[in-house]
Amino acid sequence: MATFVNLLIAKYNFWAFAILMMIGLYAMIAKKNLIKKIIGMNIFQTSIILFYVSIGAKKGATIPIISHVLHGESEPTIIPADYINPLPHVLMLTAIVVSVATLGVALALAIKVHRQYGTLEEDQIHSIIQSK
Repeated sequence: MATFVNLLIAKYNFWAFAILMMIGLYAMIAKKNLIKKIIGMNIFQTSIILFYVSIGAKKGATIPIISHVLHGESEPTIIPADYINPLPHVLMLTAIVVSVATLGVALALAIKVHRQYGTLEEDQIHSIIQSK
């Protein structure tokens, strides 16, 4: 039992990822309000970003900057395992920008839908479209 508790504590970021992902997925599938669906999508995207940043981290590693060798010294041995892989973090910076842009466009479309149909509830919008 103690081993299981230690595993839960050691991998708390992955548990946070899983919980956020399920909350976002639930909001996108179960909610009928468009704003709630959009916020659920944003929570889902945030959980994916957390996951990628979590797998990119490494204990005891350093940033991948190799300093120049001073004159008169031998060339240092480079061990790749001693460095953090910057690729997941760089990709997640791009994902954050895309997430913010997606959120902005989705909210703008929600405003347009509300102005046209007077509601943000899926069922009411569907019935208005069917009656036309």
